[in-house]
Amino acid sequence: MSKKVAILATHGFEESELKSPKEAIEQQGWTAEVIAPEAGSIKSWADKNWGPEYTVDKTVSQVSASDYDALVLPGGVINPDHLRVNENAVAFVKAFFDQKKPVAAICHGPQTLINAGVVDGRKITSVKAISQDLKNAGAKWEDSEVVVDQGLVTSRTPQDLPAFNKKLIEEIKEGKHALQHS
Repeated sequence: MSKKVAILATHGFEESELKSPKEAIEQQGWTAEVIAPEAGSIKSWADKNWGPEYTVDKTVSQVSASDYDALVLPGGVINPDHLRVNENAVAFVKAFFDQKKPVAAICHGPQTLINAGVVDGRKITSVKAISQDLKNAGAKWEDSEVVVDQGLVTSRTPQDLPAFNKKLIEEIKEGKHALQHS
């Protein structure tokens, strides 16, 4: 069964955290589209410097969560800091939770989830630098390679990408989830 996954990012995303999940999704024969607040291309961050640019497939204002089966939020320090103050991006993220669709966020990616108001009561992980922000927003943060909570997949760093991608694919195959928290 064909699936379509949105990868929401903007300038300063951690390259491996977009590239690796995108490749894992495409290896399933599914479609992965890069969604950004701006059209054209977005510049990655790789190895402590600016990296390659990636083509934006559609802008946030052109899409709806109902167009996709799942959402991926790559990290990087700059990327989520810009996304979490973009009203369209935050609304797009929140809509995936409202529709009970799988969402995967890695590294600093969960910062956008805080502004979407969707972390309260959820088990979650992230890069340690934002762990207190997530706890303050009501998340049950833990230092683990990958954490799954009702369709929400989170990981800490690029080193966790193999486990992150594996759980991301599993959750997309499972589809929609109930809203109950454990």
